[in-house]
Amino acid sequence: MKEYTPDHIRNVALIGHGGAGKTSLAEAVLFSAGMTTRLGKVEEGNTISDYHPDEVERQISINTSLLVCEYKATKINILDTPGYSDFTGEVKSALRVADTAFVVVKAVEGIEVGTEIVGKYTNEFRNGVVFVVNKLDHENADFEKVVQQCHDYVSHEVEVIQFPLNQGLGFDTVIDVIKMKALKYQPGTNGKYVETEIPAEAKEKAEHYRRQLLDAVAELDENLMNKYFEAGTLSEEELKQGLHKGIHERSIFPILCCSATSNIGVTDILDFIVEDCPAPPEIGDTHARPVNIADGEQDVVVRPDPKAEPSLFIFKTVSEAHVGELSFFRVYSGTVTPGMDLVNEANGKPERLAQIYSMSGKDRKDVSKLMAGDIGAVVKLKDTHTNDTLSSKSLAVVYGPIAFPEPVYHLGIQPKTKGDEDKISNGLHSLHQEDPTFLFRVDPELHQTIISGQGELHLQVIVKRLKQKFNVDVDLVEPKVPYRETIKAIAKDAEYKHKKQSGGHGQYGHVHLRIEPLKRGEGFEFLDEIVGGVVPGKFVPAVEKGVVETMKEGVLAGYPVVDVRVALHYGSYHDVDSSEMAFKIAGSQAFKKGFMEAKPILLEPIFNVEVKVPEDAMGEVMGDISGRRGKILGMDSAGHYQIIKAQVPQSELHKYATVLRSKTGGRGVFSASMSHYEEVPREQVEKIIAASDKNKNKEQEA
Repeated sequence: MKEYTPDHIRNVALIGHGGAGKTSLAEAVLFSAGMTTRLGKVEEGNTISDYHPDEVERQISINTSLLVCEYKATKINILDTPGYSDFTGEVKSALRVADTAFVVVKAVEGIEVGTEIVGKYTNEFRNGVVFVVNKLDHENADFEKVVQQCHDYVSHEVEVIQFPLNQGLGFDTVIDVIKMKALKYQPGTNGKYVETEIPAEAKEKAEHYRRQLLDAVAELDENLMNKYFEAGTLSEEELKQGLHKGIHERSIFPILCCSATSNIGVTDILDFIVEDCPAPPEIGDTHARPVNIADGEQDVVVRPDPKAEPSLFIFKTVSEAHVGELSFFRVYSGTVTPGMDLVNEANGKPERLAQIYSMSGKDRKDVSKLMAGDIGAVVKLKDTHTNDTLSSKSLAVVYGPIAFPEPVYHLGIQPKTKGDEDKISNGLHSLHQEDPTFLFRVDPELHQTIISGQGELHLQVIVKRLKQKFNVDVDLVEPKVPYRETIKAIAKDAEYKHKKQSGGHGQYGHVHLRIEPLKRGEGFEFLDEIVGGVVPGKFVPAVEKGVVETMKEGVLAGYPVVDVRVALHYGSYHDVDSSEMAFKIAGSQAFKKGFMEAKPILLEPIFNVEVKVPEDAMGEVMGDISGRRGKILGMDSAGHYQIIKAQVPQSELHKYATVLRSKTGGRGVFSASMSHYEEVPREQVEKIIAASDKNKNKEQEA
């Protein structure tokens, strides 16, 4: 395959709300660049990008796909990302290594929740941003409305570079305000256009948008500003020079337009990528952390120089059948070649780059080298995964990791077949390495494996892959809640005598306990108040052990007991029949008896919750929180949104992510963290005890 120097590489991520047409745009780009011979369609399941069976079945992107095309002697790496919020981690991975983000927006619906979310991600990664208004051939398309929304919701620095001459069902012509020409396309063909003069009815609008663009470009550079004042205009070359700088510095957010499925406007977008989007050398140096440095030492500045020491960053890991683990990377310095030995600077382990590939969907092509700024893939790295850095021994650096979003949706899993626990654990571990936004943990207290992700669909996909790749079936169940048991009153004298006689030595242990509540969070305290040796000192630890073991198992509903003080203040023993076991049993039974006499209660975990919602949905969301036994603590404003701060019982947060999306049209997001424990209302306690008894019976039957 042809070799590309850094100045002939462009790295572009297609991002946006689900259904905006990102995958269709990627198909049209590949077709218009001559890389494919047909225009694939999402609904027919034959696109280059959405090749995974899950994607074909659901007709949505689930994974980020790397696509490659050459146009005008320039290699364009296209990262086609999912739009569905459950797979938002894939978007962050792509933006981490892309230089320019193309935000695809629907011409009818305009800015949607997914647009806003990914727009904020570009702030985090400082990507240049270009808007593409797609589906301009749909009825009710409204380009001007979308431009205004881009200005209001994402950035005030938006500038129209292209606009449709005839949006709607007859759309076939784009007005380019840099070229000041009308570009007429034949819908559904190879994407070539005929360049003509701008019709009279569109001339005034074109000149208006061009003046706005000239003003924005001139403000970026003093020399351009002087030329603009002197001549009253700028040449096309000067305009492009300023636009180039504005995209890189995020001071200009250009707006382009197209219909991807009809292949209208796509060739001009290709021209724009090559001529106006920054190449890796223009993006500049990357900061990395030196390995084994003292605190306070500064980062290393790594230049995108193909002659420098090599370094690369793994931004995505995929497990492919018959191939193994495929690691996607961006080269940040030097040149990498097959057979090269590098070091994983996170764990110090060596890795050899076997075959290096240029990827286009599931298709792989061997390459002899990839230079700084390029993106590719390598198979079968032994100890390297997403977020790891590989570099030469002479350049021992680590690039900053991708900060993936915290999970908001949790489910318990149960194996359908006994003995599958190890296979499940290995499978979940592998799926986590492939998708860091998916987490799992085994809760030893609740005896349950909890899987966590970005939403219901996300976890459904994970469970399906668990079955496909590791041949294990699991049931999804509601996560158990870690309730606690405690008391509100004092049991002054809880007595139990364990006495058993059956030939030879019998069993004898006799104790009197006082059980009293402690303040919340004080845990457990055991007091030895025996006077006169009525219970020999050697048996006191056994009494405490019986109490502690019973506390772990619970008395009221099988949950751990907390915040109690237990005092052993009286008892009796037998010279022959008393033993540690007898006193342990007596301590356990006396504690159970006293606990039930001391006004036992259940405690439930309460979470601090922050919910960010549009103003028009605030009332309904607050009502829903109150219906979940939540307490509203306060509110803050954040632009067009309100942030509701509340405390909600953990038991009421199950599937809250799905409910919130439904009530806010997908615009609401929330975070939750553990705060404290509070008493469970009496009407809830009976339900919890009944559920606990039911589970115990099931376990005994099993």
